[in-house]
Amino acid sequence: MEKMEIMEVVSVTAVGMGTRVCLDLIDELKAEEGILVGNTGNGYVLVLSENRTTETYPPRAFRINGGALHQYVYLGDGKTTYLSEMKPGLELPVWNGTDWRKVSVGRVKVEKRPFLRIVCRVEGTNQEISATLQEADSVHLLTAEGEEKPLVNLTPGDRITCYPDQPGRHLGEKIEEEIHEF
Repeated sequence: MEKMEIMEVVSVTAVGMGTRVCLDLIDELKAEEGILVGNTGNGYVLVLSENRTTETYPPRAFRINGGALHQYVYLGDGKTTYLSEMKPGLELPVWNGTDWRKVSVGRVKVEKRPFLRIVCRVEGTNQEISATLQEADSVHLLTAEGEEKPLVNLTPGDRITCYPDQPGRHLGEKIEEEIHEF
């Protein structure tokens, strides 16, 4: 499938309240497993499962907090859908650190929460990948060192796991077009 890359975080900005989408999957996830989400077709950030104890949350071995409802979630094979369009029964590719496996969504949970917008840059290029994620200590990203890092502790200069892509989608299918997304 796709090749994951390490990218440098260039900004982390509070962007206010919005609607977040949590995905409860039908199988237990390991702490290092996650899905790809992003604001644009330029690429996606790997967001890990909530299978760990934090100061404010018990582990939820089946849950991934996907972030803001407008974001793309990557379905594999160049396809995406919006988090707002997620439905029970839809299969998602889950990254386990070395490979992918498909796991179906069991429940979609939508609530109002505060958000942070992170922007990462592909090394040696001007390509940026961004994601809008819930500002919570239960949301973790995977670092270049293979460690889990809480989003709330992320700072510019950190290096995280992402998947760069080419923009241009119509109804979730990749198309060739001239497009600029920010």
